[in-house]
Amino acid sequence: MQVYVKGSEEAVNTYRDAFDAEVLCVYPQESGGYMHAELNAFGQILAVSELTEQAVIGNTMQFCFHLGEGGEGQVKKAYDRLKAGAAIDTPIGPCSYSPCMFSLTDKFGVFWCLFV
Repeated sequence: MQVYVKGSEEAVNTYRDAFDAEVLCVYPQESGGYMHAELNAFGQILAVSELTEQAVIGNTMQFCFHLGEGGEGQVKKAYDRLKAGAAIDTPIGPCSYSPCMFSLTDKFGVFWCLFV
């Protein structure tokens, strides 16, 4: 997974906290932010780079993490960290396929869905 955001340094810190992710590498840019950073989020590599051009509107990609039975605490923690400044699509709670899920577009413009 690769995301391009304005505020990549803040995004890396937010995702590190939200997903208990390990930061694997960071390559800072002289102009600020990261040319490239990688985090291990639930066993998946999440790459983050500073958006240097205008964002493309209309992206319909959603990043999903299915954390499985017992992952409710991780889903709740991620929601608590990502909801600030986010557009909430589905607030945290039960749905037809999960006892605990949410979906939102975070303040960096990334569309997330986490569930157990």
